[in-house]
Amino acid sequence: MNNPPFSISVLLATLLGGTVALASGGGKAPPDPTYVRECGECHAPFPARHLSAESWRAVLAGLPRHFGQDASLDPETAKTIEVYLAAHAGRRPTLAIEGSPRLRITETPWFRREHDEIPSRVWQSAAVKSPARCEACHQGAEQGRFSEHHVHLPKE
Repeated sequence: MNNPPFSISVLLATLLGGTVALASGGGKAPPDPTYVRECGECHAPFPARHLSAESWRAVLAGLPRHFGQDASLDPETAKTIEVYLAAHAGRRPTLAIEGSPRLRITETPWFRREHDEIPSRVWQSAAVKSPARCEACHQGAEQGRFSEHHVHLPKE
């Protein structure tokens, strides 16, 4: 059985009294507070479902060089986050063309499809700066709300 489109899933969850959980990406489990605290310190904690467990493990392995920053964690904290992300990761592989795990959600086919109508001026604006800054357009991203109905594209 195919999953309904994201907006229908959100509508059904809302009508049935559910909520869209932050990092778990709409699953029933609440987001892990360690993940939210540690990763949310620098950016909105991305929904775990947008990368595979293999990709999340590669992201965590590269924390000393995390997209130009040293985001190193102590081993116990890193393990807590790894367990959480792996348990709530997407089931589809998120591999790059050469077969290595993708490290960026913004490079996944899903992200590109969902954002293909966004003009390049928005990505380059001072308010957005990067496709990874979900909170620049998605009001409520920090609380796990990514509905199309709560998007505000910056003017500049």
